Amino acid sequence: MNAKAQIPAELDPATISEIIEMALSDEVGFTHIELQHGLSPDEVKALMRANIKPGSYKAWRKRVRAMREQRRQYK
Repeated sequence: MNAKAQIPAELDPATISEIIEMALSDEVGFTHIELQHGLSPDEVKALMRANIKPGSYKAWRKRVRAMREQRRQYK
């Protein structure tokens, strides 16, 4: 992850909650979040790291990486 990625200051709590919900959903990818909210994958990761428990963040990243690997196998 890019160490300089920061969460945009203009995000209100409701938007942050929506982004977290989208990121936790297995059906929504980083591309969709970027199109809807303008956040890069690194910014989404920074937002998640700052707003969910450390163990939840690690489990989420592990699941995202596993899904990415599964998608490569099906192509």
